[in-house]
Amino acid sequence: MTSRTLLRLCTAGVATAAGIALAVAPAVAATSGSAGHGNGHGNGHGGPTVPVRLLSINDLHGNLEPPSGSSSRILDPDGPLVDADGSLTGLAGGKYSIAGGVSYLATYVKQARTENTLVVAAGDLIGASPLISAAYHDEPTLEVLGSLGLNATAAGNHEFDEGYAELRRLMNGGCHPVDGCSPAGQWKGTDFDFLAANVVKEGTDQYALPPFYVKKINGVQVGFIGLVTATTPTIVTAEGIKGLQFTEEVAAANRASAYLARRGVKAQVVLMHEGDSITPNQSPDACSVNTANAGSRIARELNPQIDLVISGHSHQAYICKTKDPAGQDRLYTQGSSFGRVLTQIDLRVDKRTKDVIRSSVTADNKVVARTVTPDPQVEAQVQTWRTRSAEVANRKIGTITGDISNVVSNTSAATTKPETPLGDLIADSQLESAKAAGAEIALMNPGGIRTSLTYAQSGSEGDGVVTYGEAFAVQPFSNLVQVRTYTGAQLKALLEQQVWTPNPATGAINHRMLQVSSSLAYTFDTTKPVGSRVSGIKLNGTPVTDTQSIKIAANNFLMGGGDGFSVFTQSTDTWSGAIDLDAFTAYLTARSPITPSAADRITFVK
Repeated sequence: MTSRTLLRLCTAGVATAAGIALAVAPAVAATSGSAGHGNGHGNGHGGPTVPVRLLSINDLHGNLEPPSGSSSRILDPDGPLVDADGSLTGLAGGKYSIAGGVSYLATYVKQARTENTLVVAAGDLIGASPLISAAYHDEPTLEVLGSLGLNATAAGNHEFDEGYAELRRLMNGGCHPVDGCSPAGQWKGTDFDFLAANVVKEGTDQYALPPFYVKKINGVQVGFIGLVTATTPTIVTAEGIKGLQFTEEVAAANRASAYLARRGVKAQVVLMHEGDSITPNQSPDACSVNTANAGSRIARELNPQIDLVISGHSHQAYICKTKDPAGQDRLYTQGSSFGRVLTQIDLRVDKRTKDVIRSSVTADNKVVARTVTPDPQVEAQVQTWRTRSAEVANRKIGTITGDISNVVSNTSAATTKPETPLGDLIADSQLESAKAAGAEIALMNPGGIRTSLTYAQSGSEGDGVVTYGEAFAVQPFSNLVQVRTYTGAQLKALLEQQVWTPNPATGAINHRMLQVSSSLAYTFDTTKPVGSRVSGIKLNGTPVTDTQSIKIAANNFLMGGGDGFSVFTQSTDTWSGAIDLDAFTAYLTARSPITPSAADRITFVK
């Protein structure tokens, strides 16, 4: 049974012989134990086997063109030595490759493909994409992934950036309801599914997306169960996931696993958009994960019927083994991001038991170095979309007098401050955009600022010129600027929800500090207890009282409580204005030339 057939049964609530277990029983219920674990998991097997090769990627984020700067680099045992002339400045000593770009990725896929190969992914293939893909709602990326022969992928949190209805449109076909068809004509939909066994329609037992995909290979069936991080509601706009419920990952996967096993699908793989942090500067084949993170926990706790976990979300590269609840080794992988790594996994399935022989499972994270000839078919597709988006991307919208950075260093607690010149600029642009609604302050989440504005030209536009494409790269999410009314006490409580936690051993900093408009000033004292760190709040130079009303502008991601800022949800008198990118570009056009701010609106005490 295909995953789309199952989805139709589940969403219709039909109880058939094939669909009764998932259509009638609540999709959020936990599964007790496992079905058929142990069949074929040992070193021996009772008959002929079928070789299966899996090629996986994750977190492509619409990077059709080769990524640049630090986003293009990856530690590579087979890469060049760091050059003495500093061409890879800022990297620890070792071997690195410049990697990524889908036309190069396609070459690696074709070189690795065998007769029994499946191509799969672990989510965030689209969303937060460069303009070449985002200008046409990521249809270009999905077209290219179809050319790569993608069979199935987990849904990632970014697949929900434009909402559930838009994700279904991308899967099923049709033109965008607002922008219409792209230059390629009516979108035909994907030949692969976005899978999510832990997403149901709110208040029902109906799956919102197919929970699994099953493929028969030379007489044996391999099942793929999709999971998206259960934290999605905190990192995606409330509108993007309206009407959906994201359930705990292990229980959801175990439920789908048991369903598959009862129907003879014993070889099972989880595609999971959740992962771990790692120790920096490790080989992509190394296992240096923080096992306390969510990815490792899920990989350990999934029932023993599940043979392999392919993960994503944290943009790291690793190949690990963990123990399943039955004490058996289970491989757990991730392949970096932006198409820089292709994970190759080889395994054998016992034709008698229908299960994976665990001792046969091997994996290799292949760096997609740009030393091969790019695939001509995919390169032609990329060039077509590059041409289609160029007119939009190259349009001049303003000028700057120097680099305007969004970088908060994550390595030096002694010198770092939480405020950035680009954060100030964006907050000011949103305040300007929202003044019609009486906004007095604007706040911006740093995670929504994806790159810096650089003074040096990126093409032929000239130094200091900011193009629409460059502005889009800074703010690609198309969030709305909104305004709500809060008290001074709520503003203080909101600012107290910010996070600044240095690691005394390494100096690394876990931070979640809002960027502020020029109308706001305050002191944040990290030496004081959490909840008592904010003082001296001033609005346009005047101290703020607990009882006064203040209209605050922010994007709809924050207004929905994103990044853990729950105080934003304590007011509901919402005014919605321009898209954040439109506010940003209008401000740049009106105020150019823009000079980088001093980033001194927050008095920061360490």
